[in-house]
Amino acid sequence: MEQQIAALAIFVGVFVLATLRKVHIGVLMFAAAAGVGVWMAGMTIDKVVAGFPIGILVLLVGVTYFFSIAQANGTIDRIIELAITKVGDRAFFLPIAFFALTIGISAMGSPLAGLVMAPIGMPLAKRYGIDRMLMGIAIGSGLSAGGFAPTSLFGIVTYGTARAAGIDLDPLVLFTVALGTNLLLLAAAYVMFGGFRLLNTRTADGFGTQLPSFSASRPTPSHPFEREGNIARGKQAAVQVLDPAAATEVPASASKLNRNQIITVLCMAGLVVTVILMSVLGSNPDIGVLCFAFASVLTLRDPQSGKSAVAKIDWSTVLLVGGIITFVGVLQTMGAVAMLGEAAGAVGTPLLAALVICGIGGLISAFASTTGMLAALVPLALPLVASGDIAGWAVIAALGVCSSIVDVSPFSTVGATVVATADAEERPRITRLLTRWGLSMVVIGPLLLVGALVVPSSL
Repeated sequence: MEQQIAALAIFVGVFVLATLRKVHIGVLMFAAAAGVGVWMAGMTIDKVVAGFPIGILVLLVGVTYFFSIAQANGTIDRIIELAITKVGDRAFFLPIAFFALTIGISAMGSPLAGLVMAPIGMPLAKRYGIDRMLMGIAIGSGLSAGGFAPTSLFGIVTYGTARAAGIDLDPLVLFTVALGTNLLLLAAAYVMFGGFRLLNTRTADGFGTQLPSFSASRPTPSHPFEREGNIARGKQAAVQVLDPAAATEVPASASKLNRNQIITVLCMAGLVVTVILMSVLGSNPDIGVLCFAFASVLTLRDPQSGKSAVAKIDWSTVLLVGGIITFVGVLQTMGAVAMLGEAAGAVGTPLLAALVICGIGGLISAFASTTGMLAALVPLALPLVASGDIAGWAVIAALGVCSSIVDVSPFSTVGATVVATADAEERPRITRLLTRWGLSMVVIGPLLLVGALVVPSSL
């Protein structure tokens, strides 16, 4: 038992060290996995390396490559422009539009890509008298929901890890749970921050703000554990703030899609339809392979966009997830994960244990990397469902969403960006309210999701 406890302590220590030193956790995790596996678990180096999640690597590379082509050829920019111009002068629908757009962008591989909507949405919210908290939560909730799409990072890590452990978690079910939860949170934000008072509010001039390029504004944190928790001290968040005073007018009708962009939209629609049809027919679609197939069509049509998209493949996240899951594989071989399961069983009831682990996931994720938490906690939660008293898919789905809905905390990249894109005089209020909102999700999330998913599945 001493070796298992020591290995778990090293696992936690690597997390802490990477956070404090601001280095890439995947590098440290992989090196530590090799050391612990060979010297403490008596594993061969080949067996340690075999724990690297090749399936998840294919998913991440395929998805980020496909959608990077859509970004490079301007399709994403055109979709955003067309969607916002359709809203017109109806202020009530503006947060809903940004919620939907953020879902779409976050579903394209990298959830943090949805942060491109913050420097657009926050100035527009001020211009049309919308509470900036409402707009911030709309964008944050859209990012959380879109991140669990079958084609995005949170979803890939969650259902990919669950399936590797033999738990049949349907990607569409996971996305539906995330979407439903975040829709509920958006409705609550409409009630709390005056959204329904906008029903009778119309503007005379429509939306006249220039939309920044998606490719120029996409946030690229220097490492996956980077968190902007020092907003009160005036440091800049993860994306550049759009200056509303420098904006120019957009034509009434956004520019039409060119031929390459039309083909890209058709490929995006084809990907979605193929995944849905295969799921309905009982197949488990390999989304990464499908993305490579559709990306091949696009890169043959436009080789330049395909070439530039290779540099935008999310290798940093591949290394992050791969390093963590490789270490978790070593812990499983040593019996450390089974030991945690026995400790969880000592809590009393599986439902209480599920509440505890969902709360832990939410609390840590409010201050650290959601991707890292998912990669670490999903495998460690597996012993909770080993007895069969509660449904594995329900526990994993609840844990995943609980770890994401707290990200509007100003101590995370998402919340920090929302604060930074508001006017300076509004930042103290938004920081205070987002802190309350984010930390309340640590309690509300587990109660809501365990109650809605785990309890019914255990009856």
